Amino acid sequence: MLEAAADLFHKQGLRATSPDHVMEASGTGKGQFYHYFASKEGLVHEVLQGHIQAIRIGAAQVNYDVRSWAGLERWFATHAQLQEAFAWTRGCPFGTIGNELAVGDELVRQDLSLLFEVVRGKLALFFAAEKAAGRLSGNADEIKLADFCIAAVQGGMLMAKIKRDGAALATTIDAAMSYLKTFRRRPEKARTSR
Repeated sequence: MLEAAADLFHKQGLRATSPDHVMEASGTGKGQFYHYFASKEGLVHEVLQGHIQAIRIGAAQVNYDVRSWAGLERWFATHAQLQEAFAWTRGCPFGTIGNELAVGDELVRQDLSLLFEVVRGKLALFFAAEKAAGRLSGNADEIKLADFCIAAVQGGMLMAKIKRDGAALATTIDAAMSYLKTFRRRPEKARTSR
């Protein structure tokens, strides 16, 4: 049920997906659905918790454990590859849910906030490691750089979905990487005493 729900939320959004749609897609009945979930909100919560856990343990479709600049480029590129696999008809599964948040969707908002905090933390860890190694400008803020990466890829994916074309996302990724690389620096060579 969780996999079917995640796919439907990604494909058609939360509002257009009913528990009946999830039951039909998963081949389950009302008794099973309501045994595990008290409501649709409970289902959405479990889907998002599953995404959060997958990101934390490295089991998500995107590798969020970035350890190099090449790894950061792969992180961006993987988003484009996943969107291309759906012929540019879908955006980010998390952004799709986020775009439909209403005032009363507090649990979903909290889940999405936590999910993006986990992603931000993983990206910020890379920038912090680069800074500690002297390969990133001392005035670079790793949290802000991580937020920038998330915002850039989310915006690029939205434009690619709207235009049904990956050109806007490719341009966004190139511009984002160019900007991020302005913070790179070569570490000073260790001085040796004789």
